[in-house]
Amino acid sequence: MIRTLFTCAFIFMMTAPAMAAQKVLDIKTFQTPAGITVWLVEDHSVPVVSLNFSFEGGLAYDPADKPGVARLVSILLDEGAENLGSQDFQEKLSNNAISLGFTAGRDAFFGELRTLRDNRDLAFDLLRMALASPRFDADAIERMKNANVAQIQRDQGDPSWLSARTFNGMLFEGHGYSQPGYGHLASMASITRKDLLAFTQAQFGRDVLKVSIAGDVTQAEASALIDKTFASLPEKATKLETVDATLQYPGKTILLPLDTPQTYIAVGAPGIRRDDKDWHSAVVMNFIMGGGDFDAWLMHEIREKRGLTYGVYSSLQSMKHAALLQVSLSSSNENVEQVLSIIREQWKKMADKGPSEQELKNAKAYLTGSLMLELTSTGDIAQVLNGLQRDGMDADYINRRNDMLNAVTLNDIKRIAKRLFKAADLTTVLVGKPENIKVDILLDQPPGMALPAAK
Repeated sequence: MIRTLFTCAFIFMMTAPAMAAQKVLDIKTFQTPAGITVWLVEDHSVPVVSLNFSFEGGLAYDPADKPGVARLVSILLDEGAENLGSQDFQEKLSNNAISLGFTAGRDAFFGELRTLRDNRDLAFDLLRMALASPRFDADAIERMKNANVAQIQRDQGDPSWLSARTFNGMLFEGHGYSQPGYGHLASMASITRKDLLAFTQAQFGRDVLKVSIAGDVTQAEASALIDKTFASLPEKATKLETVDATLQYPGKTILLPLDTPQTYIAVGAPGIRRDDKDWHSAVVMNFIMGGGDFDAWLMHEIREKRGLTYGVYSSLQSMKHAALLQVSLSSSNENVEQVLSIIREQWKKMADKGPSEQELKNAKAYLTGSLMLELTSTGDIAQVLNGLQRDGMDADYINRRNDMLNAVTLNDIKRIAKRLFKAADLTTVLVGKPENIKVDILLDQPPGMALPAAK
């Protein structure tokens, strides 16, 4: 299983001041004979090849009444393909030091492959088999269903998971983003092999494919490997009719009661799209507010000064159909009222005053100083490249990013802060037993974890 690609998170921490005047990465872009666009970084210092790819769509291809299909596909693709059963397929991977994994995300279905150069032909052939001819044997389906059901049951006792599920289920109510990615107990019982095959046939189209590769491979070799792997897939994926999400319940406080000494807090508001001209200003602003170190405003005010939490973080999430600004933390039930008050105060302070010149300078120094830590392997590089592809960036963007961040001014921060930091837009989701909190919506279960009642 690979890390979900939330593309912007990788790119927040990339580039080093010493590299600003020269290329960070030498990225080659080309089309294979089959017409597949590839981004390549050659590195022949270590005999390893890393591939990352994504098919736009992901959980959007889940049937509305069967969430969890994409999840099951992601954990079943390496459980047998063509003439190899599950055990044989897994032995091929293990005996040849091949790492292969898939993840179903909100906006895309992701895969990654890591292999030694000497084993790359076998590795890419196994990937081809998994995508084009998955077996979905009955025993493997049953085994993976049981494993996923066990995970769902564990999650339902985890306050952190309950907070995320409630937050997504309520803020995106009425949109596909509200669906639980792992499905629920009823959907697991209803999903069939036919559903799994229908997902792969609808999703795995070359027109929605993004491919990046890094390591000990030449352009000619990469081109042949990519076509060998993907050219047999359908030319086009099934077209999706999707709409943008409108964040629900602005200004409301939502509570899922849970008998626990800590309340898990998630606060959300409309964010900013990745292609917005103010994106880089928003990145710097978010770092100052809560996306950075112990000097971030929220961390300083809530943890350092008052000891009300172990950690608090803010994040920008740019999805295909929504943009979100989110703050997450937990605190003792008796402190929740104070914590929420501090968050609103800092929200207002950013909108009214903005940061100091020194805070801006420190944030830019950090954000432009961490590239080499994020690109320490061919796997890191391939993953970052695929994220840039999905964000619609050109191949030279990574080499210009430092300059874009360094160009951000205090006036830029103040402008985007006034646009985004509106206390009235905050939706607050609480899981726990918070004291002295006025609740607008009281839930009796996490949203989206059961099929709707028949009408």
